[in-house]
Amino acid sequence: MSVPALALSDDQAEAYDLVSEVLREAGIDLDNGVATPRAGQREQVLAVLGKAGTGKTLLLAELSRGLAEAGVETISGDYESRRAKTHRTLAILAPTNKAASVLRARGVPATTIHRIIYTPVYDPEFEKVAEWLAGEGERPVIAALTDAALDRAKAFFDRQGSVPGALAAAGLRGSDFITGWKRREDPLDIGFIDESSMLDERQFADLKEIFPTLILFGDPAQLAPVNQSGSMVFEALPEARRLSLSRVHRQDAGNPILDLAHALGDAELSFERFEQMVEDAAKKDSRVVLAERVDADLMARSPVLVWRNATRIRLIQAFRAAHGATLEALLPGEPLICDGIELPLKHRKRRIELETRGLIKGAQAIYLGPGRRSGFSRLHLVGADDPQISVASIVKIEVPGEEEPFIPYAATMGAAFLHGAAVTIHKAQGSQWEDVQVFAPDLYAAARAGRVEAGIPLWKRLAYVAITRASERLLWVTRYRLARPQQALTTDDLEAGAPLALQSEEAEG
Repeated sequence: MSVPALALSDDQAEAYDLVSEVLREAGIDLDNGVATPRAGQREQVLAVLGKAGTGKTLLLAELSRGLAEAGVETISGDYESRRAKTHRTLAILAPTNKAASVLRARGVPATTIHRIIYTPVYDPEFEKVAEWLAGEGERPVIAALTDAALDRAKAFFDRQGSVPGALAAAGLRGSDFITGWKRREDPLDIGFIDESSMLDERQFADLKEIFPTLILFGDPAQLAPVNQSGSMVFEALPEARRLSLSRVHRQDAGNPILDLAHALGDAELSFERFEQMVEDAAKKDSRVVLAERVDADLMARSPVLVWRNATRIRLIQAFRAAHGATLEALLPGEPLICDGIELPLKHRKRRIELETRGLIKGAQAIYLGPGRRSGFSRLHLVGADDPQISVASIVKIEVPGEEEPFIPYAATMGAAFLHGAAVTIHKAQGSQWEDVQVFAPDLYAAARAGRVEAGIPLWKRLAYVAITRASERLLWVTRYRLARPQQALTTDDLEAGAPLALQSEEAEG
């Protein structure tokens, strides 16, 4: 085995060797840093599995580094260089933009599955800029862009590696340089898929069509997609195609959050005993907090995680009431969750454009204020390369006891949003926040209900997923109470910048 830059544990090293063997069969030798031209690759799927803290992300990063040293080009889906058709390529993907942004924050150049399945068609004039940014052409001379604008584009690309973001920094809108979108026709090469427990069968089938060599990284203790009866796509792979990491590396630093998460693997553990463990951990370490009230200030950027929709709606109403918000309008700084894109088939290209920019179902956004046109909202997309957008919006405020939500902002069609101060644990999967509030009364209700998923009590799966969303601090909320906010809602913490218009007047409705 070639020796990676970071020391790997025995189980990580074994997994590294097995993945290396799969890559060697595909014509890429990590030991000697050599990648041979593409040939008739046989289809291979391998899964690397492990619970939180077992080093899946570290292993993924080391493998991607080894591939880069062997001359394999990492592609993002923003813009695909001409040489990608002849060179060996790697795409590092996640099911959601939020999950991809978690990887990018750790230095791994990840993008979303959707951005790879659909590719942009560039205007030929501005494709010259993309080629220059990608190191495949000379600095272009374009009438629509000044030297200063090109310099801004280059500086953004060097920092973020995003061609659309760089062109937006130069003062262009997406419709200026992208003439359309097409579903990928040609297969790619190697795909690394993080958070693969979130994949449904259709996504998995799409990925197998695109990538002859597919490596899945996933956590078998998380929640399966809601439409798959508790099963995950990697569970159908032969046992020899599933590698398991067992050592918990992040516990080397004495992480009490991971201690609690892994304690849930005890088949005899009751909810009451687990809550006592949380209380004991809180007495010893400030990274675990036993809270009697939900912190309203944290809800503005980090949603409370709940099991039941009724709880979610009540907490959102309490949050809005505490900030003096009314049903008729949103306040700048209120969090939103994208609930999908509501556009007819004739506006399919606009839907794809929105989704490839990161505005996909489950995306987290912060409301900045009304747009210039009726029905439009200015938003900050959390985790997006170019986060400031203006988009036709349908904002739904759900009300306890009412079947239909109140809609303070409603374009005829566009992006639909729910309030994001509280979300279900299912929807939070794949995301991560520094501070996470888990609403324990809902987990107690799940325990009382006695529901089981894939042989494991549902409350334990819910607790595991919720707890592992926290990177720094876990707040275990024990009561149906909300602490009054200590500060007003604000957008001062968000990056300033001109919003990028993502929807044309014809799709405004």
